[in-house]
Amino acid sequence: MTQTLTPRVPDVEPTSAPPRRTRRDGRPPWEEPPTAVGQAGKGVTLGGVLAVMVVPLWIVVVTSLSTQAAVNRAGGLVVWPDEITFEAYRLMLADSTVRTALLVSLGITAVGTVVSMAVSVLCAYGLSRARSLGHRFLLVLLIVTMFVNGGLIPTFLVVTDLGGYGEWWALILPSAVSVFNILVLRSFYSSTSADLIEAARIDGAGDWRILWSVVLPTSRAVTAVMALFYGVGYWNSFFNVMLYMPTDSEKWPLQYVLFTYVNRGNALPGSVNSGFGTQFAQTAPLSLQMAVVVLTLVPLLVVYPFVQKHFRTGVLTGAIKG
Repeated sequence: MTQTLTPRVPDVEPTSAPPRRTRRDGRPPWEEPPTAVGQAGKGVTLGGVLAVMVVPLWIVVVTSLSTQAAVNRAGGLVVWPDEITFEAYRLMLADSTVRTALLVSLGITAVGTVVSMAVSVLCAYGLSRARSLGHRFLLVLLIVTMFVNGGLIPTFLVVTDLGGYGEWWALILPSAVSVFNILVLRSFYSSTSADLIEAARIDGAGDWRILWSVVLPTSRAVTAVMALFYGVGYWNSFFNVMLYMPTDSEKWPLQYVLFTYVNRGNALPGSVNSGFGTQFAQTAPLSLQMAVVVLTLVPLLVVYPFVQKHFRTGVLTGAIKG
């Protein structure tokens, strides 16, 4: 009698996890399918948020391009363009005060951003190294300053006693450091691969070389975002000007010129000497106000699209890691 032998199949361990179950449309099984009401609600919500952001900007730009007659017919801000003119921009840029204020703002923003980034990067890198001297005490001390500070009057007294009244550095150094930005940078630097840093140390690199060649190249996203935060802060700052140089119009940045012109209703400081005042009455003051507002927004609108792609990687990842 012949016996048939069945070959034994050896047990094979699975080499990978089973594939994730998804629906045909790519959604996981626990996610509910979209409904018409839900889709419509999302569209309406996004449209409302977009309108809240775009409509005011549209009104500001249209009003700055409107004539005196169009502003009078609208009774103020112009929603739809009627008579387009660039007279407000021509008169605004013809005044030396606006041109000087624009250069001052660009200079303060550039120098202030470089100073703030240098201090923040060095501080964050030092705090991110677990073996650095006193890093825990310094970290706690920085966090305390986020909630407790001396106040406005002590700050003013310190700056003026150091000779900062009427000086350029008074617009930069008192606000040169943001503890929040340092903490975000520290969290990102702490997540830098330890193998890369150890390999650099084996090759003979010191802390400066490691920071410049290893940490910063792997942290470009968070560095770009923090630089944007500092730059926007310096560009929009005008309160320090009110404290330390309220009378020297040659050192006023563009934001303070806008503040004195729009909020206080004053004429531009150089309009009388430059002949600007005679032409000022021929153009709607509201158009000139909106033209100055547009001028302050243009640099941010130009820079932001190049940094926007780094926001999720730079801020979210830097805030969660570590």
